[in-house]
Amino acid sequence: MYEVRLHGRGGQGAVMAATMLASGVVAEGRFAVAIPSFGFERRGAPVAAFVRIDDREIRRMTNITHPDCVMCIDPTLSRSVDIFAGLKPGGALVQATEKPLSDLVTPETVAVVGVIDAVRIALDIFGRPITNTLMLGALARATGLVTLEGLKRALAHSEFRDAGLRQNLIALERGFHETAVQKLKQAAA
Repeated sequence: MYEVRLHGRGGQGAVMAATMLASGVVAEGRFAVAIPSFGFERRGAPVAAFVRIDDREIRRMTNITHPDCVMCIDPTLSRSVDIFAGLKPGGALVQATEKPLSDLVTPETVAVVGVIDAVRIALDIFGRPITNTLMLGALARATGLVTLEGLKRALAHSEFRDAGLRQNLIALERGFHETAVQKLKQAAA
């Protein structure tokens, strides 16, 4: 089973991104569950969502404390939340940031990093810093967990099918194509 923890802030679409990721995986014939985490969060407060992916039925519906991959859709969140908590050795990080890969500080457990200046691109596409669809494209590029086509099918069957579908498909494509991916030598297995 492969486990992904998504970090963001309330209102940025981390929960929706988890649902779209799970839908994209299911569209490709595998099993996935998206698990939202709701509490006293409010717009702008840190939130998390979780996705489990497997080749067989998944029954575990709990939060993920030891993910294989962390996706952070807000570039400022790592200042207040330990997004790497519990990350398995050889894990992946998919990060929205304007910083180059060389400026990121990651723990030794991180083996693969995908970065994209998602806020800048989101402002260009949507006129707002909503990065979740861009980050799904980045996740597909960095991890290979789901294909771009699987995510497109999920988007076409989502609430975006009537309004905003075209923009979100553009965001998905740009997220995939504009993500810089690097395998790190420091990764501890």
